[in-house]
Amino acid sequence: MKNWILFFTGIAAAAIFSMAFAAQLDKAAMEDIARHRVMATAHENAAKCLEAGKPHDICGKQLQVECKGIAIGKFCGMKHQH
Repeated sequence: MKNWILFFTGIAAAAIFSMAFAAQLDKAAMEDIARHRVMATAHENAAKCLEAGKPHDICGKQLQVECKGIAIGKFCGMKHQH
């Protein structure tokens, strides 16, 4: 009888830990999605800035401000040829 109790207790503990781990992954995924949306909005704003005829320097600085603390590097997580 004790073996069955230990067995089911172990299974219950494993289930609880796996659910907690899955919830953590969902939270991390949601935070990553939110960061990508901020970066996408910042890049869209930079594109609109350039379309308005403003210089790359001005639009680049605006991009850096909007992405501060979100992306890696001064190009908001994205670098391409200019």
